[in-house]
Amino acid sequence: MDILFTNATILPMTAAGDEPKTFMGAVGVAGNRIALVTASGSEADAFRTCNPGVRVIDCTGRLLMPGLVNTHCHAAMTLQRSYADDIALMEWLNDYIWPFEARQTADDVALGMTLGIVEMLLGGVTSFVDMYYHENRCVEVARRLGIRAMLGCNYFDNNVDEVLPEAEKAVALAADCDRIQIALAPHSPYTVSPENLRRGKELARKWGLHFMTHIAETQDEVRIVREKYAATPVEHLDALGMLDDKTIGAHCIHVTDSDIRTLARRGVAVSHNPQSNMKISSGVAPVEKMRAAGALVTIGTDGTCSNNDLDMWDEMRTASLLQKVATGDASVLPAYETLRMATVGGACAVGMEGELGVVAPGARADLILVDMGGTHWAPGNDPIAGLVYNAKSTDVDTVLVDGRILVERGELIGTDTVALVREASRRVERIERR
Repeated sequence: MDILFTNATILPMTAAGDEPKTFMGAVGVAGNRIALVTASGSEADAFRTCNPGVRVIDCTGRLLMPGLVNTHCHAAMTLQRSYADDIALMEWLNDYIWPFEARQTADDVALGMTLGIVEMLLGGVTSFVDMYYHENRCVEVARRLGIRAMLGCNYFDNNVDEVLPEAEKAVALAADCDRIQIALAPHSPYTVSPENLRRGKELARKWGLHFMTHIAETQDEVRIVREKYAATPVEHLDALGMLDDKTIGAHCIHVTDSDIRTLARRGVAVSHNPQSNMKISSGVAPVEKMRAAGALVTIGTDGTCSNNDLDMWDEMRTASLLQKVATGDASVLPAYETLRMATVGGACAVGMEGELGVVAPGARADLILVDMGGTHWAPGNDPIAGLVYNAKSTDVDTVLVDGRILVERGELIGTDTVALVREASRRVERIERR
């Protein structure tokens, strides 16, 4: 169905310099592409005339913008939400998270992924980058729910021979759905050997896939890598040929100035996960330094047991405020630049610059409507600041992915969320009994 959004406050994320960031107007969608972006009433009328049967949606009081791109998460870890909290990372992983994951089945992961995708769609995330196990099973979940996804097949040294064949299956399963990309995702340079890092990268290059890993998340990781390889994590990965413009590096907290220059020079997309970094006391990533050096920095939530949600609005707010206090400069990472990280930057990270992250003719119709009518928006002085500093995920009214409406009036179409929540609780009880 073709769609015409009228009377909308439009945030196209294409403004340059001092150009106005928003304007009132209309957006037309034909198929899975944006066909019209205009402030002209006559052009909107002409679109309606040329597209018989078009559905017209009055957006009075709502803002239309690109869908958000979550560039690092472990969506299936919704089953571990609030399972282990207030614990340092290494203890958290070794004593709680990895033992829980060892008892999960592929069906459990598919259910957790379902719950995670539902949470993201309701919160205005139209694309996400994932890193977990059984991603071949998650292809079907993402396809069924309609979201856009890059699914990273996570591996360690002890399961690489099991995961790489699964990755090949996932590539075949996703071949006929251009909303879904597969990636290779070794856990980190301290848990995966140089040989197995190379194996993953070679397959990624062979199949034309992205490659992702955790980089310099903790001081312990930096220490371990230095002891093993006499290099920082970034230096080690670069020496192995892992870093290029199809690499996504999560966290990048404990990086040197030289590391930052390398990340920028190689075109690595850095996924900044401020709330997870804070909760596990990993540290504060030098986002402003990285951006000043020309590195592509984006925003991700990380998993729901280290955050504990998949709320990109809360993540944007935290990202901006944390950099201000870390640098002592209230002007750094202003609202519009933060929005760019979560839209335009995310699109670049997944190789879809100009296709996603913007409201522009020819781009994919991955769009959201945000309701600005709540008391926490009043009096509505600046919608850009409002989106970053006071918007909530529950303000998301409508979500389109590839031109298809998935969320309308805050409700996910075709999914019984009450039954899903009940089943998640039952499934965790069974996992714990195993």
